[in-house]
Amino acid sequence: QVQLAESGGDSVQAGGSLRLSCEVSRYNAGITLMAWFRQAPGKEREGVASISTYYGNTYYTDSVKGRFTISRDNAKNTLYLQMNSLKPEDSAMYYCAADTPPYAGRWYESKRYHYWGQGTQVTVSS
Repeated sequence: QVQLAESGGDSVQAGGSLRLSCEVSRYNAGITLMAWFRQAPGKEREGVASISTYYGNTYYTDSVKGRFTISRDNAKNTLYLQMNSLKPEDSAMYYCAADTPPYAGRWYESKRYHYWGQGTQVTVSS
């Protein structure tokens, strides 16, 4: 059973930076996409960024393009999300996710992902 554990969330001022990490335990070759999602109170869970585990292709939601960077370190089995120029609207619980067969859904859809971490809180103050 794949296990995901996020860390790195914090409270920062607008314009600041954070790097989130997601350590993957019991990684398996069936994972083709890993992603970061976020959910703010009263809002639906939103796909923020995703990365192909085989080809390294990356995908971002429009609101974070140019500010966030998703990456992975295969040797460390760790997924990262570098967040720069943070805005108050980036405040949310951030979740790491990994997909599994039958790979149903687009990269930004929760239904694509079977494995989820417990989340790490990011709070950006103005």
